Amino acid sequence: MTITIHYTFLPHTDADAALAFYRDTLGFELRNDVGYQDMRWLTVGPPNQPETGIVLHPPAADPGITDDERRTILELIAKGSYGALTLATDDLDGLFDRLQASGADVVQEPTEQPYGVRDCAFRDPTGNLIRINERR
Repeated sequence: MTITIHYTFLPHTDADAALAFYRDTLGFELRNDVGYQDMRWLTVGPPNQPETGIVLHPPAADPGITDDERRTILELIAKGSYGALTLATDDLDGLFDRLQASGADVVQEPTEQPYGVRDCAFRDPTGNLIRINERR
């Protein structure tokens, strides 16, 4: 039996800004763009991994949550404490330079971590933490 990661979900507060970041800056392909009323769900992913996708979704769209819960979710997103993703690349310095040049919000420059990983970190336009590990 084989189990793989097919989708993961991250919130977005601006679909166009999220698409620009994930498609134009990171180089992911747009696989699906679904609209409903004034909301959009975007599915993006690395071109070399067609079986793995990230669904960028409107936060707090679940009709079963209360207004207080919706406000709490939006506050956590604004603080950058709600969503996170770790990616990997074989050219950490090159990707870091490209992201920094795009104006992405740098959280951490490439650093050798004491637990054996070299990585950097950014926030996407929504505030989700994106860590990028160097493949070795």
